[in-house]
Amino acid sequence: MTPPYPFSAVVGLPDLRLALLLTAVSPAIGGVLVRGEKGTAKSTVVRALAALLPDIDVVAGCRFACDPAAPDAECPDGPHTVDTVLTSTPDDPGLPTVTVGVELELDAVGPGFERRRSALVELPVGATEDRVVGTLDLQRALGDGVKAYEPGLLAAAHRGVLYVDEVNLLPDHLVDLLLDAAAMGRAHVERDGVSVKHAARFLLVGTMNPEEGEPRPQLVDRFGLVVGVAAPQEAAPRAEVVRRRLAYELDPAAFAARYVADDAALAERIVTARARLATVALPDAELDRIARICLAYRVDGLRADIVVARTAVALAAWQGRTVVTKNDVRDAARLALPHRRRRDPLDPPGADRDRLEEVLEQEAGPDPDDDPPGGPPPSDPDPEPGPSDKPDGSAAPPPAPLPPGPAEQSFDPPTQRPPVEPSDGGLSDKSDSPDESASSDVSDMPGVAAPGQLAFAGLPYRPKLLTIAGRANRQPGSHAGRRSPALSRHGRVVRSRAPIGGKLTSIHVPDTIRAAALRGVRRAEARDVREAVKVGREANLVLFVVDASGSMAARQRMAVVKTAVLSLLRDAYQRRDKVGMVSFRGRDAELVLEPTASHEVGVVRLAELRTGGRTPLAAGLRRAARTLHGERRRDARRRPLLVVVTDGRSTSGPDPLTVVPLLAGVPAVVVDCESGPIRLGLARRLAAALEASCIPLSSLGA
Repeated sequence: MTPPYPFSAVVGLPDLRLALLLTAVSPAIGGVLVRGEKGTAKSTVVRALAALLPDIDVVAGCRFACDPAAPDAECPDGPHTVDTVLTSTPDDPGLPTVTVGVELELDAVGPGFERRRSALVELPVGATEDRVVGTLDLQRALGDGVKAYEPGLLAAAHRGVLYVDEVNLLPDHLVDLLLDAAAMGRAHVERDGVSVKHAARFLLVGTMNPEEGEPRPQLVDRFGLVVGVAAPQEAAPRAEVVRRRLAYELDPAAFAARYVADDAALAERIVTARARLATVALPDAELDRIARICLAYRVDGLRADIVVARTAVALAAWQGRTVVTKNDVRDAARLALPHRRRRDPLDPPGADRDRLEEVLEQEAGPDPDDDPPGGPPPSDPDPEPGPSDKPDGSAAPPPAPLPPGPAEQSFDPPTQRPPVEPSDGGLSDKSDSPDESASSDVSDMPGVAAPGQLAFAGLPYRPKLLTIAGRANRQPGSHAGRRSPALSRHGRVVRSRAPIGGKLTSIHVPDTIRAAALRGVRRAEARDVREAVKVGREANLVLFVVDASGSMAARQRMAVVKTAVLSLLRDAYQRRDKVGMVSFRGRDAELVLEPTASHEVGVVRLAELRTGGRTPLAAGLRRAARTLHGERRRDARRRPLLVVVTDGRSTSGPDPLTVVPLLAGVPAVVVDCESGPIRLGLARRLAAALEASCIPLSSLGA
């Protein structure tokens, strides 16, 4: 078996390593969410952490890793009757002994017990609810009265680490299950009156790439700590990362052997800090400081106060102190607060980090009488001593020690495109019609955006619900959401049917009883079972096609259009849709936002959208058709909804009706932006050709 990459061999990432170690010391902190671009060793560090956790004693044969010192009273494999008493030896309080009867003392591994490594369970993106919480055999429960339960990943992760890669891509109901289990320490499975509970205490670690979309702020808030990571921006550390990685791939065992002592020291320090945790005092003055910081930072609820307090206590225990200091509070706040002040769900993460620094400077500024921020006492050993040589055998300086306090790492999203210059880049045409030209009599009008200039959206409003007709047959792996109707495992029961292969997920009790009654029997059998068919909601791909030509600059129309599209973007976020955006002006169309779950990027692209030039409506429809064709090949399960925002004019290129066949069968909505006393009805004509509904821009609000 290939040894994992050593934790102490990781270069840089001080915030991430500290956050993981603190949650290993105090799992009550609530887990860690790691945000960072691809290729920044997020998964490597998390997998390395599991090797540092101490071994655990479990009841032999228990699939739920019950602690022999306190077996779970509701364990499905129980009840566990143990005639032994666990005590702690004075010289090693972290390793219990087993006392049989009164006189005979054995090692912790004895009859009925076994010792195993702390589990590292990885939850795949495509996991189903049954795979996460476990499955119940409803047919056996109904027919034979047997409560047959197959444990899921939550049971496997009990007393270990549950690692969720790309947590932002998981369906919301699965993330809710994970966070509820992490908070309550129990998993609860209930299907049609059959209920199973078991302990599920684990260290929850999630990773995500912000480019692929942000999870709901309510879900992010449930993680105790959130850490942003980025690749080193200097040549020396980047070269060292590559050097160590190549050495590990060449000979994993030899490379890991160089860091055995370092990892062992960290593992021992975790055990010591856990034992010290209960003795750490949180003075009232520091508790008041935490409350003032959270009030000044304007966080919602009290979860932030509790997490900061627990993190500060764990940090003091990690540093070998028995009293929480002001510096512990400051460092804990930097890990626990930056993600908790987002007021608008489409605000970029980390938008208020400067504000946090101001609050910390005001409420927990440096004190010359204190230790350096988060610094260990002089007697505390270096938490991460480095090896004495490089992988190639030459002398090398030790790696940077693990700093006791968070470093200043950015929580900002990936670098966004710079705004387009005010010039329209040659897309405008001097021969445009008067309302599409760059003439000064238009650009000089108060409140009107000149061609190539920006118009600013107003406050978003609640738009009408745009849905796709018909019901999609959602299968495992498709996309739960809140927009269009779809057959699913969750929702309103509409009918019943005989089970069609696979496992029965939900019983239609009345029809099951009716089927047994029609056969003249008093007890239902497997052949009588009827499965409930439910209709829920699915998430869609909403592709916006926005007219950004010169005609949209007149009479503040573009500002109104941007407000409408911003409102629809917010609606798509709330309904868990993917979004994309095509704009057309001048002589061509541009895909300004590739289909993505990152709605924040959509808001930025919309704000950058500029007006000017002719109206190539056909080019915009053609680009939309190509985009939808590509997305259909990537994800055939997600149904698209085309939203065309235009007044229907076309002053450049072919007649848009000649392009309509490329979009045959695509559900669409046309938002008619035409205004003024004289209206040509061109948008309604386009909607009729697309077999789409046509909604006036003024009537888009719910």
